[in-house]
Parts: sequence; C-alpha cells; structure tokens
Amino acid sequence: MSSSAWCAIPGGVTAPQGYEAHGVSAGIKLHGKRDVALIVSRQPALVAGMLTTNKLAAAPVLLCRPILRRGKAQAIIANSGNANACTGPQGMQDAKTMIHATAETLRIDPHLVLVASTGVIGRPMPIRRIVAALSDLALGLNAHGSRAAAEAIMTTDLAVKETAVEFAVPHPARCQGGQAPLAPATRKALRIGGIAKGSGMINPAMATMFAFLTTDAAITLPALRAALRQAVAHSFNAITVDGEMSTNDTVLLLANGAAGHAPIQAGDTALGTFTRGLTHVCETLAKAIVRDGEGASHLVTVEIRGAISAHDAQKAARGIANSLLVKTMVAGRDPNWGRVAAAVGASGAHLNPGRLTIALGGIPVFHHGRPVRVNPLHLKRIFEHSDVPISIHLGVGTSHARIWTCDLTEDYVRINAKYTT
Repeated sequence: MSSSAWCAIPGGVTAPQGYEAHGVSAGIKLHGKRDVALIVSRQPALVAGMLTTNKLAAAPVLLCRPILRRGKAQAIIANSGNANACTGPQGMQDAKTMIHATAETLRIDPHLVLVASTGVIGRPMPIRRIVAALSDLALGLNAHGSRAAAEAIMTTDLAVKETAVEFAVPHPARCQGGQAPLAPATRKALRIGGIAKGSGMINPAMATMFAFLTTDAAITLPALRAALRQAVAHSFNAITVDGEMSTNDTVLLLANGAAGHAPIQAGDTALGTFTRGLTHVCETLAKAIVRDGEGASHLVTVEIRGAISAHDAQKAARGIANSLLVKTMVAGRDPNWGRVAAAVGASGAHLNPGRLTIALGGIPVFHHGRPVRVNPLHLKRIFEHSDVPISIHLGVGTSHARIWTCDLTEDYVRINAKYTT
C-alpha cells in the first residue's frame, strides 16, 4: 500500500467516528502518573483480538477470551502498574470487579466490557483505587482523549504511542435477488486509530504488548478477524526487544460501523484495502515499541531472503534479532558481522554456506560464502544512523521474513535490575 493511499490524521484511538477515551491516576503508580485508561464506543461494536500464548496468562486475558469468541464489545478498561498475573482466585475476582464496576458506571452490559492490565507480576491488585477512579474516568471521556489513555497504559515506556489514518475503500453496490445494483459503486472514507504500550518483555509470539485499535468501518466479524490476524503477523508478531513474552499481551480491535456503509465482507476489494490500512497502523505502533525498547539507541531491521520456507525465514530472523551478541554489536557500534553469521548458522534454518550473503547497512560483508573486503570506517558509519538494516540471503529458496529489533545497552540492565524497586 503506497503512502498516497492514506493520510495520517491526529486523534489516535479516538480518531474514528463514535469513540471516546480518557486516562486518570488511580494511585497505582507513583507521582500521580496516569494509570487507568478507558476507551468506549458510543454503540456496541464488533471486536477481534489476539492474546498472549503464555501458559500463565493473567486474569484479564482469561476474561477477554469469551468476549472475543462472542465478537461484541463496547468498552475497554485497562490499567498499568499492576499486571494482575499470578494472583490466584483473588486476581480473577478483581478483574471481574473491574468489568462490572465499569459496566455499572457506563450503564452498559458487562458482557461488552474488555479488561487489560500491565505492570508488576504477582502483586495484589489495588482494586478499590481503580473502582474509585471510574467516576472521574467516565466523566472525562471525550473524542480527544487518546493521548491521556495512551499515557495511562505506559509502564517503562518513555514515549506515548498513538497513530491514526484515514483512507478510502471501494464501496461496492449491493444487489438484491439478482437484480441490478440499488446504487452505483462509490468510495467511502474510513478511519483506523490506535494506541500501544511496550518497551520490555517484547518477543514475536503473539502479541507482545498492548495495542488498542478502533475503526469506524462496517465489516463482518470473519473479515475483521482475518484482517487483524494478517496485520498482527506483519507487525506485532514481527518485533522483539529482549526475547521475553509477557503474561498479559493483548491486541484488541473495535469496529463500530459509524462510517455508515454496507459491511465489508470476505472477497470484497475493500477488505484488502482495509487490511493494508490496518497493517500500516499496526506497523507504525510496532516500530514505535521497538524504538522505545528499554535502553535502546538503534532500531534494527533484520531482513531474510532466499529461505526454503516462510517458517525457516522466521527462524533465521528471530535467531539474529534475539542474539545478545548481535544486539551488543550494534550498541557498541562494532561492525563485527561474524556475530550475524554465527547467529544465522545457529538458528536451525536451512542455508547454503556457498551462497550465503550478509550485508550491514546495505554494504555486503559476506558474499557467496566469502568475506568481502570493506573499509572498516565505512561500516562504522552505519551505526551513526538510528536505523540499522541487516540483510541476509540464505541461498536455498524464495521465502522471506522481516523482524524489527533494537540494540542491547547497559541501560536495559539498569532498568530491569530495578524494575520493582
């Protein structure tokens, strides 16, 4: 999808029609920082989502699953500072209390309320503080509340992550009983917006952070689910900061149909356009997460080509992206490409040593099994840029994969050594 196919617009998760959001401090985090967010559609919406595959999934994740199976929701209540994970029966009761208290405050069905939590694992939830904050949270809901909500879901994040786009999709004329179309085909303007959080515990194994997405598109539930699966595969499942998977990873997408058009269905040309727009929003948020990786100073794009299969391409890309030696190579601005070669060889992906090619920053350093003589100063200049591309051709097929990661600095160790203190 070319950049001319859509335009960036302000508003984040509240940019699409019919959504409001807000974020307040409930006292979960120190220094009065926002720590509870609420996102609401003015009317019930279809919902699709993807949740962590961690076997110790947090209570909110468990409660989201049946709602996602039903496919309808109207509100998302989320907090930071406490993950409500590994907290036993009381944690489950606290998550249910968040849902029911939110539903009562908004005067909606509790079956339409999704819940999400992030923060420290294993600590009791300060549920009374959250419930006490709901009144102010609901009163503050507004169509410009995306940033406040985005701030409220941050943990070790240094930057707010929000984005939105507007684009036109084909709006095909519908026929009835084989008759002529009721109206000529048109194009309809749609919006997709979102907020995200994530800085550590990021690894491509579904979905590896929070992302709350909204659209005013009218779309069938199967089409919505298919679009989200594809978008996540090319964005949130294609990033890694430290190879760690959280117990709370959650991606949720609400579609309220407020744009007012016939629902997009599987097979419609509009579905492809919608999916590409959604993927763009998700990629923007995903790369923002990696750029904001704990202690990170470089965004690293690992591109694999010439793989025997898509699975093998992913395997090679993850092997390089999660290699501590590759990540510290970038942090130290040391073009030691032998670490890349070792990582791809250890990844388990099929490769042809005689056809293997490696390039740093677009400069070939290893070609068809032989090192390339390169001026070391030219290689070191690659790290003067915040974006560092690493490209590998495995020489055994036509499949490819791409993963975004970041370098590993001393600040990552410092941040995580003091996370709970």
